[in-house]
Amino acid sequence: MASVLVGQFQARDAEGRVYQVHEFRESQPEATHSPTQVSTYRLAIGDRMNHLGGDDFELLQSGTKLKREPQGGQAPLVQSPESSPNTDVSDA
Repeated sequence: MASVLVGQFQARDAEGRVYQVHEFRESQPEATHSPTQVSTYRLAIGDRMNHLGGDDFELLQSGTKLKREPQGGQAPLVQSPESSPNTDVSDA
């Protein structure tokens, strides 16, 4: 069986640190015809995680609890040129 990366998201611990999380799905050989799909979660640096349910996760090694960040609630990292104030002073 092989794992296939199916998603990525950010999670935050109680102290406010942000972690990049990867979600993997186990690919099943066609002969097994298993109706259940097994998802596993790892930090981008490779640490394994348990899914506790809903948006809650736990790092296996340290026991640190993490909560998945909402997808749409983050501010953009780069300001678009259309929303930047006009700083052109060449007309002076």
